[in-house]
Amino acid sequence: MNAKNPIRWQTFPDSTTLAAHVAELILGAAREAVAARGVFHLVLAGGRTPEAVYTVLGGAWAQWERWHIWFGDERCLVPGDPERNDSMVRRVWLARAPVPEDHIHVIPAELGPETAAAQYAAALKGVGDFDLVLLGLGEDGHTASLFPGHALGDRPGDPDVLAVHGAPKWPAARVSLSAARLSRARRVLFLASGRHKSEAVESWRRGENIPAGHITPGAGVEVLLDAAAAG
Repeated sequence: MNAKNPIRWQTFPDSTTLAAHVAELILGAAREAVAARGVFHLVLAGGRTPEAVYTVLGGAWAQWERWHIWFGDERCLVPGDPERNDSMVRRVWLARAPVPEDHIHVIPAELGPETAAAQYAAALKGVGDFDLVLLGLGEDGHTASLFPGHALGDRPGDPDVLAVHGAPKWPAARVSLSAARLSRARRVLFLASGRHKSEAVESWRRGENIPAGHITPGAGVEVLLDAAAAG
């Protein structure tokens, strides 16, 4: 990133403190968005660290009827499969928060990568910049389902939603928002916890070309780490 797209790093002593802080950031962003525009568009990530954040949100109060929930990526598995991101989010958070069902925009990944990507792109038409995008960081530097050596969707003319085949993590078939669409956001938060993430964090700090580095909103990104991931 250049000076126009800064990276702001912040380290917390442990993953519990990190999750609590991120939940407060999300709730604060929601209040600001609802006050300014009457609606809050939030993109969710899968993974263990975001799951801890959603668990905290499940016990919070908010103007849930004003929230719209989107997903950064999804695995091509049948609805309700516990390995789907939307299944995890419903289990730990949305089952306890009255977000209207028609405001929960799941990726129909069970239809296969191409069909699901086309349908999700259609659902996103008319949605401007996301208010907040939550992303994880994989050990190989991937984020959402944007993997090294695969199309990232950051070139002019690339679609907003990508059909992913041959992903290096199971399942190989996935659907992901493109790097360009994820970058159309007022705020982007990356989360990483655990020592196994420290190498990817170091690669990013050194300026290496990892997929996470292709998310470039105008305001830059915030990378929030626990002490183990920070190395």
